[in-house]
Amino acid sequence: MTTQGNSAVLKAVIPAAGLGTRFLPSTKAIPKEMLPVVDKPAIQYVVEEAERAGIHDILMVTGRNKTALEDHFDRHWELEQALERKDDQLRLRRVRKSANLGNVHFIRQGEPLGLGHAVLSARTHVGDSPFAVLLGDDLIDERDQLLERMVQTQDMYGGSVVALMEVPEDQIHLYGCAAVSAIPDATDDLVRVNSLVEKPAIGEAPSNLAIIGRYVLSPQIFDVLAHTGPGRGGEIQLTDALLEMAQNPDRPGGGVTGVVFSGRRYDTGDRLDYLKAMVRLAVRHRDFGSDFRAWLTDWIDTDEGRGRHPGTDETDGDHLGH
Repeated sequence: MTTQGNSAVLKAVIPAAGLGTRFLPSTKAIPKEMLPVVDKPAIQYVVEEAERAGIHDILMVTGRNKTALEDHFDRHWELEQALERKDDQLRLRRVRKSANLGNVHFIRQGEPLGLGHAVLSARTHVGDSPFAVLLGDDLIDERDQLLERMVQTQDMYGGSVVALMEVPEDQIHLYGCAAVSAIPDATDDLVRVNSLVEKPAIGEAPSNLAIIGRYVLSPQIFDVLAHTGPGRGGEIQLTDALLEMAQNPDRPGGGVTGVVFSGRRYDTGDRLDYLKAMVRLAVRHRDFGSDFRAWLTDWIDTDEGRGRHPGTDETDGDHLGH
């Protein structure tokens, strides 16, 4: 892996073409990226993260029925005028914020052929410079500068950079997984990625380091993706292309470095994790966090909070049948 100086990560790609089947029927007519997390859609957290890292040129790779994403990052003149007439400056600022987050572009993936194909579809827009890829299922706390660290790492080592996070061994089969080794003289949070496997079989994972949804990629990844065939699930996997880059560190743009993240990550990938993310962010909200935390603390000790109905032995699970 060769050192690369003066690289500038100026563009980000956000794949947003998924159908959101785990959240049906909520996502039948609403893109999963537009589901609210407390008081703004999940996708806005991701765009704000890119902005904080100094990346203002953002391409969203979407699919059919995703026009709500474009509407959200556009101006809503009628709504703004109504708020101006009411002199509701607070809500006016909130509405305008999403339209003022960088320069957001949109392209359609066309066919749902996987994350690797979604990234490949961004080739013309990205060009020949390193770029970031941010997945919307993972929200990174604004107090943690993961993406900034990854951009810095790509500038130091070249190649591509993936975000890694330790997960329990009984959960690693749900993620892409990395086999890693130490980098001489590097800080503890940096590792060399030697191999990657997408959702390894239980008991066969090379480590407990999961790939979470942040990447900084060399533009040479496009050439690799162009000849990467369908992998797990019959889709073109970004992990497979990164494996080739990791195993060929001396090729232009080759080599993969891992940033081991130990900060605050909010997983919105399935219903239970989405609810956990909602609560974790709600108790920190500047407007009502302390009130919500106090209510939650009291409520959890009630019969309802324990899932029991007064005067019966039924729990919510028994009663509701969900």
